[in-house]
Amino acid sequence: MKTAQNELSKHGLNLISNQVLYNLLNRKIETNGILNTARELGISIIAYSPLAQGLLSGKFHDNPKLIRSRPGYRKYIGAFKPKGLEKRRPVIKALKELAEKYKATPAQVALNWIISFHGDMIVAIPGATRSEQAKDNALSMKFKLSKDELDFLDEVSTPFRS
Repeated sequence: MKTAQNELSKHGLNLISNQVLYNLLNRKIETNGILNTARELGISIIAYSPLAQGLLSGKFHDNPKLIRSRPGYRKYIGAFKPKGLEKRRPVIKALKELAEKYKATPAQVALNWIISFHGDMIVAIPGATRSEQAKDNALSMKFKLSKDELDFLDEVSTPFRS
């Protein structure tokens, strides 16, 4: 990002965003320097795969057989295998607890966390293959997680920072 910013500045331009993988199950940008550099340079982060390919919806934890319905499921990462699902279960449990409180879905809570936890420097671009999914994603902005709730999700997802 620093190199890109330096090159752009030679032409009177500024780097304004960086699109990176970021979600409650992949928080590496918090430890590998990306988030700190973006903050230092005033660059927004655009989080892609903010729902971790659907894992944060909880549907695969509720019904692991759904994984087989995904195209190319055999190629999916270890997170979709039984051990991977079990490792991520505490995050899903926390999302479900908060979802119940807000009459929301676990995915909506996960999206709310990602766009709220670091202030206004992160935006999310969740995928949607159906219009209902796009509507559900938009509903993630209908409630506001408290600082304690944001911190609770931060704590439960700490293992996914590295």
